[in-house]
Amino acid sequence: MSTGSLLRPPALRPGDRVAVLSASSPANQETLPFGLDVLRFAGLEPIVYPSARDTGSLRRYLAGDDAMRTGDLRAALVDPDIAGIIFATGGSGAQRTLAEMDWAGIAVDAPKAIAGFSDVTAVLEGIAVKLGWASVHGPMVATTDDPYSFGSLIRTLMSPERATRLDFRDAKTITSGAARGVTLGGNLTLLMSSLATDTSKPAAGGILLIEEETEEDYRLDRMLTQLRRSGYLDNVAGIICGTFANCGETDEVEAILVERLRDFGVPMIAWANIGHGGRQQTFPIGIAAELNADERSLRLLGPPLVPVPFP
Repeated sequence: MSTGSLLRPPALRPGDRVAVLSASSPANQETLPFGLDVLRFAGLEPIVYPSARDTGSLRRYLAGDDAMRTGDLRAALVDPDIAGIIFATGGSGAQRTLAEMDWAGIAVDAPKAIAGFSDVTAVLEGIAVKLGWASVHGPMVATTDDPYSFGSLIRTLMSPERATRLDFRDAKTITSGAARGVTLGGNLTLLMSSLATDTSKPAAGGILLIEEETEEDYRLDRMLTQLRRSGYLDNVAGIICGTFANCGETDEVEAILVERLRDFGVPMIAWANIGHGGRQQTFPIGIAAELNADERSLRLLGPPLVPVPFP
């Protein structure tokens, strides 16, 4: 494994207890039971925290108050009986959670499997910066009913030795070539809103993922421009543009991505099936990997979690 990788958690095993919580918005209480059943079917024991049950007691877009969300996240991170956290949902509010988060006393040498995407991008960044842990950008418990997406997540978390290559058959090569670096990134809005905070992780030397949903073209342009102007993108090694669901016409979105990113001159693909819109592949964060833009593939230089034999 490349020395640039973050500390990998052990793979999850049947019987492991996993926390289900929200650092962001209220989870859909109608779809949450389905996701919990998927985890149970995989052999895991989901432990549902109060923030995953809150329906907007403070504001409609927040799962409880900041103390509830931060308390649940910290409690799950310090509990030795919790093997991992699979977030219930994204939405909005993770930045407020991080603003109140106390990272002291969390055992940095005992990483846990952490999975989520969308607004959770900010939390994955925070965990990388504050704890030095690798994590997983993938579907969440109450927001995904797609078997392909859940299957990709479970394979990564429980059989990581089988999840070392991602092929993006429907992606498009923007800039040819191959590059090595450590994976990072996620939702564009969250990467941009984390700039100038103590949990932002710049893209230098990394294979950067960017994805988004439901944003106007001018807002995509503005956010990418902000990443450029801030220096966040300086010395990036490679770029994977994932899904841009409900962001306008494909050709128009692609033109913005090309205009704002291709001049970095690094291997780059667009329309990889990572992110919003269904049928997403789970994308490990903090793992040394090689992007081959011509083959439209990402090869991890080791499993994303430490394989553990099933009992």
